[in-house]
Amino acid sequence: MSKARDKLTLAETHLERVQAAWDPPDWPDLSLYGFYALEAAVEAACLHHGIAVQKAHWARVQAAATLHLQHGLPDVTDLLRDLNETRKSVAYGDVAAPPLNAEQVAGDIEEYINRVRALVEP
Repeated sequence: MSKARDKLTLAETHLERVQAAWDPPDWPDLSLYGFYALEAAVEAACLHHGIAVQKAHWARVQAAATLHLQHGLPDVTDLLRDLNETRKSVAYGDVAAPPLNAEQVAGDIEEYINRVRALVEP
């Protein structure tokens, strides 16, 4: 099994938690697992395309931008930032959470993972 496939499997595992957390919104799980799901999906796409990415949140945001611009994947840079801020808001309470629609967030994450799946498993 390829490393890209391993990361995609991880993203899909996190997606299951996302899908269980959006209705009614459970922001602690939705933000945490949504963030992890997107990061793993970005890493899977990077591995598939041979793009090196550092193990830091900001580096995965940059990688997502590269994947969008150079490979046509959806732009999830703002969503990654928003989920990270929401995750910190829930965990620490000292950061304001951006306004997000739980159903839209879950749908966008699922769409991105589906697009990455189409790359990794053509």
